[in-house]
Amino acid sequence: MSGHSKWAQIKRQKGVADARRGQLFTKLGREIMVAARQGGANLDSNLQLRLAVQKARDNNMPSDNIERAVKRGSGESETAALAELQFEGYGPGGIAVLAEALTDNRNRTVQDVRRLFANHGGNLGENGCVSWLFEKRGVITVEVNAQDADEIALRAIDAGAEDVRAEKGYLEIYTQPEDLEVVRQAMEKEDHVISAEVSMLPSTTVLLDESKAVQALKFLDHLEELDDVQRVFSNLDFSDDTSEKLRSQS
Repeated sequence: MSGHSKWAQIKRQKGVADARRGQLFTKLGREIMVAARQGGANLDSNLQLRLAVQKARDNNMPSDNIERAVKRGSGESETAALAELQFEGYGPGGIAVLAEALTDNRNRTVQDVRRLFANHGGNLGENGCVSWLFEKRGVITVEVNAQDADEIALRAIDAGAEDVRAEKGYLEIYTQPEDLEVVRQAMEKEDHVISAEVSMLPSTTVLLDESKAVQALKFLDHLEELDDVQRVFSNLDFSDDTSEKLRSQS
């Protein structure tokens, strides 16, 4: 799990979400559309839609954009059909990579992802080749300081969290996917929740040195930058010293 934490922290410090806000809103809108299409437009009865809308709000997506995405997904307005794709393979340094995409052009997306794997010395594999290494979990990130980390961790466990990991300046709280919303709401009463989402966490990680970690992170960033790719997961890990160097360069 630590690789997930460090990669996410580096991205937050780099301000990736702000720098690519337009692209981010497009991806969040697609996620909302698919959730509304699959489970309907009622937030009370559609958990996937509630989580997608909350994620959009966390990233300051305008309410009008959210409402339009819900209407498009539920069929109230016309929209292009989107296909869900999952890509699996191995990236630089042998890291396992799982990518989720939403696209209106399957062939284009497959070609773009395959080309990116090849250009970075990786290999795009068949479905199932690495997904067995990942487990779906709820992940809540809470801002903390050294003085209150233990107290917040206990509060999270009491709220239903399965595990808690302390990192520099924040706490990652892990839940079952169906418990994410309940634990998040409990934490928000007293704490600053940075993010909350259902993620895919690796059961084992690959520890890379600084040079290889930089190559792997560049590949993962480029993969996320593809318009049709919604989310990227990997089992990359690197030392705390490497993490500090990468953050200082951001």
